[in-house]
Amino acid sequence: MEWIECISKAIEYIEENITADISVEDIAKHVNISAFYFQKGFSMLCGYTITEYIRNRRLSLAAGELATDHAKVIDVAMKYGYDSPDSFTKAFSRFHGVTPSMVQKNNMMMKSFAPLKIKLSLEGGYSMDYKLTKKESFTVMGVMKKFSYDGAKSIIPEFWKEHYEKGNGKYVCGMFGINIDEAMGHSEFEYMIADVYNPTTDVPEGFVTKTIPAFTWAVFPCKGAMPASMQDVNTKIFSEWLPALKEYEFAAGYCIEMYDDASKYPKGTGDENYYAEIWIPVKKK
Repeated sequence: MEWIECISKAIEYIEENITADISVEDIAKHVNISAFYFQKGFSMLCGYTITEYIRNRRLSLAAGELATDHAKVIDVAMKYGYDSPDSFTKAFSRFHGVTPSMVQKNNMMMKSFAPLKIKLSLEGGYSMDYKLTKKESFTVMGVMKKFSYDGAKSIIPEFWKEHYEKGNGKYVCGMFGINIDEAMGHSEFEYMIADVYNPTTDVPEGFVTKTIPAFTWAVFPCKGAMPASMQDVNTKIFSEWLPALKEYEFAAGYCIEMYDDASKYPKGTGDENYYAEIWIPVKKK
């Protein structure tokens, strides 16, 4: 199924079941695609995760009911999947900037979050460099942390910043950024800042080793200033390359970012000639 059709069917399904207890797995099954692949593709193409989208739609609809239907806060909270008025009020206030009771009592400004609309545009005919490379298993050493897919795009750069501020760059310079989701789920994943492991050296306290299995990797070059060049390639992988490559699919829940030595470039990772790669494990369908 093409992504434009996949997302269109997913949005229709969400709107029809907006007050039901729906999960990413339910939606992915409805559009006949793996939850892992769907979550990643939706996030890349739409700018937020599927759970963020559903939450924003529910909070937008809830505000309309509170403002016009004189509904009770507890009833609206339960209708849109919150188990208590307190949790609903916290989420509502973060999204709208006002509390549910303020919306009921006053003519307050609220945020609207409309359903996604798919516009058909003529695209393609692009040139995208990549190569397929078989790699044996290899072991890396680094620091690892678990993240939720929601908000990870802004939190992971802070993880890198923290790594260097702690002085950990003297142990691991950060050749790799590794996304690990072995269950290929939709809620959480592990992210590792790593280098190739040298078994003759000790593993510092707080660091871990991880063996990356042997795979056939699709390797995509990213040329230009970070993070824009890598984000652009990532988007093209999900929106253009994978849908067009009919004979391959994801082999496992790994994604590796490989970074060249920034000291080789006058402007470091912000240099217009900076080089990095994205590695995606693939297999024949």
